[in-house]
Amino acid sequence: MPALPAILARGPWSPGEIEARWLPEPYEPQAAQEAAADEAIRALRERGSPSHDGVAARLAGHRVTGDGRLVLELQPARWALRLVPGDAADSLSALCVTRDCDGRWLAGRRAEWLSSWAGQWALGAGGAVDPDENPVDTLVRELDEEWSVSPESVTGEALVALPQRMTMFIGMAWLPAGAEVTPDHEHDAYAWWPADPAEWPPEAHPQLRTMAALLAAAGRGADRS
Repeated sequence: MPALPAILARGPWSPGEIEARWLPEPYEPQAAQEAAADEAIRALRERGSPSHDGVAARLAGHRVTGDGRLVLELQPARWALRLVPGDAADSLSALCVTRDCDGRWLAGRRAEWLSSWAGQWALGAGGAVDPDENPVDTLVRELDEEWSVSPESVTGEALVALPQRMTMFIGMAWLPAGAEVTPDHEHDAYAWWPADPAEWPPEAHPQLRTMAALLAAAGRGADRS
């Protein structure tokens, strides 16, 4: 059986309940990891990707305090390590699931040159956590960079470990009434999927339906109460 994602911590958390503590020492990968990252970034560029290597966050540790706050221990690491098949070195990415005032879900079809979910539909916006950045700020930044829009409210929803040793910080953003999105070059199409995931179109990946159902069940539904 293939390995499944694991929920490390479950929110929701307000922005003030999420703390990022950055370690000063960068992560030092093994030689085999370095070589695999070199090959992965080379292959990505051969596909026509404008992506460039750099520094991003990896998750060194986490805990939920007695009063329910999420504390993340982060460490600078080479960005390209997230591309290594089967071992992303605990690289941290943020996913900003985005809904409008009617509860619809923002979906975008990702460009063919991207490193993950190329040519497939995904929810909201996402990307690497920059050095010294709080992941909740990453949610807002990525939403602005990918869709040129700012949220009315945002929460952290879950910290999830993926089988390839990638960690996802998943958040939920709600847009104000009348907000208009403009996709960036990472998307070649977009759509607003119905508030009820059961009514989503066939191109919606089963993983997206499962995640939406979990987020809705957490009480962050269309009433936002």
